[in-house]
Amino acid sequence: MCNFNRREFLKVTGAGTMLLALPDVLFADINKTDRPNILWIVSEDNGPFLGCYGDSFATTPNLDKFASQGLLYENAFANAPVCAPARSTLILGMYPPGMGTHHMRSKNKIPQFIKLLPQYLREAGYYCSNNAKQDYNIPRPAGVWDESSRKAHYKKRGAGQPFFSVFNIAVSHESRIHKSRNKLNHKPEQVKLPPYHPDTPEMRHDWAQYYDQVQLMDKRVGEFLGELGKSGLADETIVFYYSDHGGVLPRSKRYLYDSGTHVPLIIRFGRKYQHLAPAKPPAREQRLVSFVDFAPTVLSLAGVKVPEYMQGEPFLGRQQKQERKYVHLYRDRMDERYDMMRGLRDKRFKYIRNYMPHRIYGQHLQYLWRAPATRSWEKAFKEGKCNKTQSIFWGAKPTEELYDTREDPYEVNNLAAEPKYKKVLERMRLANMKWIREVRDAGFIPEGEMLERINGRTAFELVHDEKFPFERVVETAETAGERNAAKLPFLLERLSDKEDSVRYWAATGCAILGEKARQASADLEKCLNDSSASVRIAAAEALCVFGKTKKTIAALKQELKSTNSKAALHAVNVLEVLGEKARPALEEMTKLAEETKDRYIRDAATHIISTLKE
Repeated sequence: MCNFNRREFLKVTGAGTMLLALPDVLFADINKTDRPNILWIVSEDNGPFLGCYGDSFATTPNLDKFASQGLLYENAFANAPVCAPARSTLILGMYPPGMGTHHMRSKNKIPQFIKLLPQYLREAGYYCSNNAKQDYNIPRPAGVWDESSRKAHYKKRGAGQPFFSVFNIAVSHESRIHKSRNKLNHKPEQVKLPPYHPDTPEMRHDWAQYYDQVQLMDKRVGEFLGELGKSGLADETIVFYYSDHGGVLPRSKRYLYDSGTHVPLIIRFGRKYQHLAPAKPPAREQRLVSFVDFAPTVLSLAGVKVPEYMQGEPFLGRQQKQERKYVHLYRDRMDERYDMMRGLRDKRFKYIRNYMPHRIYGQHLQYLWRAPATRSWEKAFKEGKCNKTQSIFWGAKPTEELYDTREDPYEVNNLAAEPKYKKVLERMRLANMKWIREVRDAGFIPEGEMLERINGRTAFELVHDEKFPFERVVETAETAGERNAAKLPFLLERLSDKEDSVRYWAATGCAILGEKARQASADLEKCLNDSSASVRIAAAEALCVFGKTKKTIAALKQELKSTNSKAALHAVNVLEVLGEKARPALEEMTKLAEETKDRYIRDAATHIISTLKE
């Protein structure tokens, strides 16, 4: 993993322009007469629900056959459990939290020295086509693809030119279960429900319909493979099949559990390039790999030198590195809802750190609630029909989660408080803390604050600025999430820190402590006049817990008028948590929902309005 300090950052950014000017140096090790074609077939929103992965309910003959011709990776993971941050990781070979592109559809700029995978391949002589989804969570740069459209195809390359082509399959996307169908190939009564889902007709139906969509996805994969074979290019092509993250029933997509991050990955090496395969097919690979590794791996297979700044590790080709010990995971704002989780996975254990444990898992998301399954789960919970395991989703989170995925594949038995697993917990906690500092995770800066601070530069540059107190910010955030009343004096001291993000996490820590932080009331009231909107909003949330609603609702109503869309969204999120206490702001929220051009603000405000009017 690339671990930047300020001196290394300046060295790399200074070198970026030079590398662009010296392609012969960058690509010195290319064998230009013997380069494989590389084809990515990417499905959306599905975990390894395939026969070849042992799922007997799945109908996936094409992928099962494909797996018999290649390498099936048992431990492949998306670093983020949702499309845009996951695809950003794939195409850059970098972790979005280190660049400020971690929130869903953030569109923040990245440093100029960082290029997208196809740019390196095109400079090396490859024809690069994408059909057709991009969704890289950054402003779209020019010159990335030879063609990116619904008509893009490797057949348009020049004579003898190697290609890197991507085909995206959308039929397994979450949206395909929003509207229920009456006729299904997979029978709802035969669905094996995970233990965290209640047994409702809607849940069974959505699961069965989802398996139908996976079956359609498999058919599309077969069509792409058949087309490659008919073109006579199969022997010269390395084919990757994978999904852009897990999914898609509730508690999968958007969550760091394996249901949201574990993905199928099957790679077939054409006959000409069988020597590049780490094992003779068919084979099942146990190596840990994640999306951040894909870009450097493709460069390694193509004979292109992997840039030193890339944080991924090639797992194939001449530049292959030793197997990684952990896959690192992250989750931040999903559409209109703020949350922050970091995690990591080895081959057996999953660790999750919740930095906003006072937020429930099941925050209302307009898009997620379109699924009948989600609505039925919420209804069953409200009617008292869910057992303890099924009810966890609707409550506040623990600070830490630890799961033995070998014994508990559904990740429902949190072992973080078990003495038997103390050493595992401490090992993975420290690994998470180390990774956060290595990538200089910009997720610890509230999004509204980040938009104010970057102002013409990138979040990457902000967190690598030697004047930015990164360690103090992270230390405050880690303390805030502990729910330890004994740390209140620490939080009170940090409420007056000169750094905005430190004060934000100190105020958030008081909100997390709830009644145990009541003695902070006077200090928090002063924070209602803070220069930072993020601090003002966090302080208002904490004060509302103590019943001080008059001043705090007035403060939140002012934030709804902010020209900073993420500050306004933050305020709406807090009003959502306040429930009935938010009623005095109903008029302002109604006006905001009618006038805003930001769909996330509109979705969040509309839900509060409808709830209050019920």
